[in-house]
Amino acid sequence: MSEMKEKIHTGELYLPGDKEIMREQVAYQDRLCDYNMTKPSETEKRMEMLKEMLGDCGEGVYIEAPFYANFGGHNCHFGNMVYANYHLTCVDDTHIYVGDYTMFGPNVIIATAGHPILPQLREQTYQYNMPVTIGRNCWIGAGAIILPGVTIGDNTVIGAGSVVTKDIPANVVAVGNPCIVMREINEHDKEYYYKERRIQIGN
Repeated sequence: MSEMKEKIHTGELYLPGDKEIMREQVAYQDRLCDYNMTKPSETEKRMEMLKEMLGDCGEGVYIEAPFYANFGGHNCHFGNMVYANYHLTCVDDTHIYVGDYTMFGPNVIIATAGHPILPQLREQTYQYNMPVTIGRNCWIGAGAIILPGVTIGDNTVIGAGSVVTKDIPANVVAVGNPCIVMREINEHDKEYYYKERRIQIGN
């Protein structure tokens, strides 16, 4: 293993253009390209491919195509029944962990990679990676951006278009740029699903 490849998951500065890294990355991206060429009717084929492509893939995981990932999803670890709408982008240069029953709206970006503030280091193409963890039963709204190193707690809702720059606790609704906690999930939410629309489902 090359010296640079050893640093991918440590948070240290490294050069992503390292030949060994690039060779592995391109192979994963080729497979992701195959996934994105599948037809919507090929549900079973997609599910089998995800089990092969993702670092971990629970039961019932479904990602609408197109799906984009720097390492083809190899560093994504998804629990059971995770659903992602169109154009999920996982900058999975290091690990992304997603809990059971979490849902992503369209055009969500999860980024683990960052670049130094110092211009001279960027000129040399240095990069670092920090893992992202998203809890169980979260809802990540359309167009949300989750930045490197962030943890989002269980059951939390991230509003559409939010930019999540810091950790967000469990059981809250958080929105904005930067994303901040708006309120806790409360008794009102047990009775109403949208504004004043009362929950009325099965017996």
